[in-house]
Amino acid sequence: MSVVAQSPKRRGKQQHQAALRLLAANPQGLAEGLLAAHGVTIEDMVALVQAGLATAMGERVRAGDRVIEVAIVKITDAGRKAIGQCEPIA
Repeated sequence: MSVVAQSPKRRGKQQHQAALRLLAANPQGLAEGLLAAHGVTIEDMVALVQAGLATAMGERVRAGDRVIEVAIVKITDAGRKAIGQCEPIA
């Protein structure tokens, strides 16, 4: 059985596509920690935002008796077009 290695560029593109599909399925956005739990790296999130395929916005949320700030990442219209999806998934 042989294993074919993918180039880092191709692997990165596949990771970005997977992240965009995850974001498309969650139009309200996902916290960066949840994306990380799904294997999306901070570098991937930054690349998507810099490419205009996603946005990231800080939000304050209550965690027990503390208020913390988390980044919420959302797909953009350009991100939807990049994966061939025109309409948000409801």
